[in-house]
Order: sequence, then C-alpha cells, then structure tokens
Amino acid sequence: MTALRQRKGSKGKEPPLAAELQSQQSNCCADHHPERFLHGDWSWGAIIWTSVGWSVSVGLGLLCCIYMATLHENDLWFSNIKEVEREISFRTECGLYYSYFKQMLQAPSIQEGLSELIHDNLTESKRTINLLQRMNIYQEVFLSVLYRSLPVQSYLEPVYFYIYTVFSLQAVYVIALYLTAWLLSGSWLAGTLAGVWYILNRVDTTRVEFTISLRENWSLPFLALQVATITCYLRPQLSTLQQKVMVWLMYVTTFCFCLTWQFNQFILLVQALIIYTLDCADFLTKTQVTTLYLVQASGLLSVCLLQFCNTMILGSLVLSFIVAALIVRHCQSGLRTGGLLLRLGKLFLHSVIVVLLTCTINYLAKKALQLKSDEHIFKFIQSKFGLGSTRDFDASLYLCEEAFGLLPLDTLERLGGTLLLYPYILTVLLLSGMFAVVTLQNLSRPKGGSAEERKGGGEGRAVAFRPDVAYNLLHTLFYGLLAFSTMRMKYIWTGHMCAVAAYGVCGMELWTLLLNALRCNTKVLLRLVRYAVPVAMIACLYYKFWPKLMEELSELREFYDPDTVELMTWISTKTPKRAVFAGSMQLLAGIKLCTGRVLTNHPHYEDKDLRERTRQVYQVYSRRAPEEVYDILKTIGADYVVLENSICYERRHRRGCRLRDLLDLANGHIMDGEGDNDPDLVPASHPRFCEAIKAEAAAYSSLFTRTFQNKTFHVYRVKKKRKKSNKNSSEATVTQ
Repeated sequence: MTALRQRKGSKGKEPPLAAELQSQQSNCCADHHPERFLHGDWSWGAIIWTSVGWSVSVGLGLLCCIYMATLHENDLWFSNIKEVEREISFRTECGLYYSYFKQMLQAPSIQEGLSELIHDNLTESKRTINLLQRMNIYQEVFLSVLYRSLPVQSYLEPVYFYIYTVFSLQAVYVIALYLTAWLLSGSWLAGTLAGVWYILNRVDTTRVEFTISLRENWSLPFLALQVATITCYLRPQLSTLQQKVMVWLMYVTTFCFCLTWQFNQFILLVQALIIYTLDCADFLTKTQVTTLYLVQASGLLSVCLLQFCNTMILGSLVLSFIVAALIVRHCQSGLRTGGLLLRLGKLFLHSVIVVLLTCTINYLAKKALQLKSDEHIFKFIQSKFGLGSTRDFDASLYLCEEAFGLLPLDTLERLGGTLLLYPYILTVLLLSGMFAVVTLQNLSRPKGGSAEERKGGGEGRAVAFRPDVAYNLLHTLFYGLLAFSTMRMKYIWTGHMCAVAAYGVCGMELWTLLLNALRCNTKVLLRLVRYAVPVAMIACLYYKFWPKLMEELSELREFYDPDTVELMTWISTKTPKRAVFAGSMQLLAGIKLCTGRVLTNHPHYEDKDLRERTRQVYQVYSRRAPEEVYDILKTIGADYVVLENSICYERRHRRGCRLRDLLDLANGHIMDGEGDNDPDLVPASHPRFCEAIKAEAAAYSSLFTRTFQNKTFHVYRVKKKRKKSNKNSSEATVTQ
C-alpha cells in the first residue's frame, strides 16, 4: 500500500495530496482490519465487524470443503461402490500413499505399524527401506493414530476419515487466502472475493477432488498459511510479543509444509530468492531477513531430523543458498553505501559471490553425502531449457508429460472468464511500477540508510511501499513465472493470484490512482468505490456462476473400471501373499493398495537406484530378447509381470514421447512409426517384448507362463528355471 509522507528533516509542510491520501489510507484500513484487537480496539463496532469477517472466512472455507467432497462423491458414486473400487480410484502415486494409512490401521499396534514402515520390505522387492525417511508420509501416520484414538470407528469408515481430512484442508486453504487478502487491503470484502474466486476457478486452483492423496493437496494449505503469517509479520507497528508469535507461527506452518511434500526444498528456494530480492532492494530490516531465512532453515532441518537425517534435505540447494546469503551479507557491511551506480555494482558483485558460494557449498555437501536422489530433477530442468541430453530416460519421462510442459493459454481464458485475470494484471502492473520506483529511491540514497533506520527514524519519501505488499508482489511474480514454465506448478500461483487480485479491487492503489486522474478523489467517494465495486463483482459472479455450479453438482456419474477390478480380485485370490509383481509404476501403486503384494518399483521417484530399477522393469515394453528380460525380472525377484495394452500400443502421446519410444531411444534403437530418426540409431534385432510374448513362441513360453488376461491386462508368471531343449540349444546363465 502506498503512502505520501514528508521527507525526514524537511521543515516544510507535507503536500496536501500526500496528507489527504495518507489520512484516507489510515481511516480505510482501520475500518475492519483483523489486527484491530491486537492494537487494543475493543469497541462494539470493532468486535461485531471483525467477527463478521471471521465468520465469512469460515463459511467460505466450509463451502469449499463441502463443494469438493460433493464433486468427488458425484463423480465416483463413492458411497455406493465396492471397497476395491474405492481403492482403485486412488490413481497412481495416490494409491501408494493411501496404502500406508491402510497398513498402519491393519497393524496390531501403533508401535508395530511404525516398525513396519521403518523396516519395509514390501514396497521394493529384495530391499528393506525406511519409508519414513524416503517418503513424506507422516500425515498418513498421524491420521492413522488419530483414527485409532478417536471414538469414530463405529460410524466413520477409515477411507472417509482420510478423504474428509484432505477436503477439510481445502477449507484451511481458503481461510488462509482470505486472511492474506484481508491483511493486505484492510477489508474483509477482499477476503470474500478471494475465496469466491478460488472456488469458481477450481479447475485451475486445485485438483484435490480426483487426486486426493497427492502431497501438494496436503502441503499447499500450509504454504498459504505461511504466506499469511509472513504478511502479518512484515506489517508495521507490531509489538515485540506479536512479532515473536508470528515467528513461531511461520515456523510451524513452514514445518508442516516441508513435512508433507518432497518438493519442499524447490518451493522454498523460490521463496528464499524472494527474500533475497527484497533484501537487496532494501525493503526489509536485517532482523527480518535473518529471521525469515532462519525460519526456512529450521523448518527444513526439523523435517530432516524427523526423516532420519534425509540427505536430500541436507544437500538441498535452498539450504546452501541460505547459508551463503547469510555469510555474504554478514561479511559485506558496506553494501548499502554509495550512490545508485556504485550500489548497483556492489549488488551485482554481492549476487555473484552468493551464487558461487551457494554452488560451492552445495557441491561439497552432495559429495560428502554422496547424494544423487535429486539428479533427475536437475536433468529435467537442463533438458527442458535445452541444456542437457534429450535422450535421458528420466528427464524424458517428465518432459513428455503435459503437466510438466508450458502453461496452456486456455488457462488464462478460464481465469479471465471469472473476472479474475484483469484486475490481477492491473494490480500487478501498478504494484510493479511502484516497486521499481521505490527500489530506485532506496538505492539512490547517498547515505545508504537501511530499512531499520527508515523504520526507526520515521524517514519519509515521496512514495512508500509496505514490505508485506512487496513480499506478496514478488511472491505472485516469481511463482507465476514458475507456473508458466511448468504447468503443474500453477496450483501454487493461482490460489495466491486470487488474494492479490482481491487486494487490487479492495485496496487503495488502483482507486487512488484512478480518482486522482479524474480529479474527484474524496474520502467518501474512495470508501464508496472500495466497497461498492467488490460487492457488485460478487453479485455478478453469483448471477453468472451459481446456476452453473448447481448444474455441475447435479451431474451424477459412477466409477467404472471392470478390467482393473478383475485384475485386483484375481491377484488377491489367486496369487501368494508374498508374490512379487513387476509392471508400470502407476499400476503397481494400485496393486500395493488393493492386494498388499510386494512391488519391484513404484511412483515415488526420488531415489537413484529405484529410477534405474524402473527403467530396467520397463524393458518389457522395449525390443529386447526374452532371455534379457527374464534375467532382469529374476534379478529383482519378480514372480509376476503385468503388461498393459495401453502402454504397449500407446497412442496418447505423440511419436517420440510414447514410453516405448523413450525406451528405444535410451537403447539406441529406431522408433516405431513414420518419422525421422537420429542417424546414430539402429534397428533392433528383436521384436517388441510386450507384443511378441502374446504369440507364445517357444523362446517366450519356456520362460513365462500366462496366468491372467482381459482386454486391458496380461499377467505372466516368471518361471523359476529355464527349460533346456537339448544339448545343442543350452541357454545362458542368469545375469543381471
């Protein structure tokens, strides 16, 4: 929020326009701000108006929760389908995560359940792994303990306890966005508009109704809460006690966010860059910068301890960056002295030193820890921007998925259709211009006064920019760039986008600028438009979208996947309980949940050995000799292999992105179908395994026996020993 103030030391009177705008802002922001009680305003008007604001936030949160739960029920008829169908509806990695909640409930006791997770030999055959260290599944552990402890087992099934908890977090998400918009604008109408926009833009703000167990659905509500607490922490006029409370809340929300998502380090790296930018532009005090960095680091390290010293966190880029930024900032005491050009030169040198030190610390940490778990992510980034090999199998798996491509333009069309995009763009453009002006003012001060000096001495400038507004501006810009580069990351951006747009509609900046341009800026008119416009927008959105929401809620569908149900039923009834299954990552997660059988690989891809094993298992879809495929499967202990027609004859992806194409490229073979091939690729000497095995030729039937088939799946048992036809056709011994 802007304010026009008298310069420090000036003996002249404050300009009339500056005094008028500052007075308007103070009055408008004090009307119904959530901090009123903190500053001792216990009048009946304050109590009633603020209580109304909090009640609306809770109401919107519950509305979102019920809306998502109803959509989930209507789409699957979840309450009426069989248990195996409910479990199959947890697609891909969602099924893997939910299986650990189920496993904890089936354990004889909580202690034995934890022991099984710490010494797990079901998730990866021939290996014993610590799941609490490898995966972010503490939320499943916590829920299982809570379900065992609460007296709800007689009337609430475990699956409903689980999904209702996740849907309840959507209520927390909406309340967090509501509070952020309320804190920024000083009006709970902004929070109402933010919540309404979040619900109406459900397609682009969340996917919780069909990917319940995804880690982001657990973590993003805590990230939104963290942003709200940072916004409150950076507000002026907080007492020392209030600041300490905010710091603890920031730590708790950061800890919960990090605990529930394995990609926490990359999201916090972007946030650390935001803090670094604000520090360089002199918007934050030294204490604020240090506190924010330490909150991030302490949250990550606390999670690291809970995950048995997870090396992926210790070797993360964000921890290296935080250490480097704090060291360099401490050593360069003269960074904020000199004129504009000199300070820009110092900042450039400062940034170069921070980057070099970050890379050095990170390199040494990874060497010391022998860390290779996150290699695939950096390979993906390199390949995405044309800096690495395009044939790397792991990187190509990501690059060929639509979710990891660029943000589609139809996303912006949908956001514009709900009146969200246009006020957002205007707000960001206006705030960006103001941010640039204030940054130049900060860097142009000859004495290089710091943020502490301005805060303590009351130094004024022509334009002031609140640090909480500056943080939220950079937050939406940085994560917006991330969303445009990788579509899956849009869910971090679009939620916060609702809060920023609502702030623009209900805050001071846009209306002050417009009314000044029209030469009709008065307190009464400013207050009128700040309240009338959001109310009119909410009424318009209600008129336009309420019938559509009712129509959407009236659409009834039913889960229908008979082939997968048949497969899971067969596995549960016709195979040994300790049988080991090989296949695609997505299908095996469902097999783990529905049948409890042992897996060779799974979708949690943050382990180098697992990635290599997955690539080897996927050779069943490549052109390899049956003996080679047999050797691979026996080496990893597979008893059965499941082949899927949807992968073997895939048409969903374009040529070059089908799984069989990625395997051909990795193996140096020419791809199927019409099109160009790189000159170094050669024709394969064997037919595609998943096709050839169905003909049951002697070379295949001697090694594999078909035990199950339907329209979608073919299951083959891997024979114990090879059959020798005669002395002239002896087979090679099994090799890895």
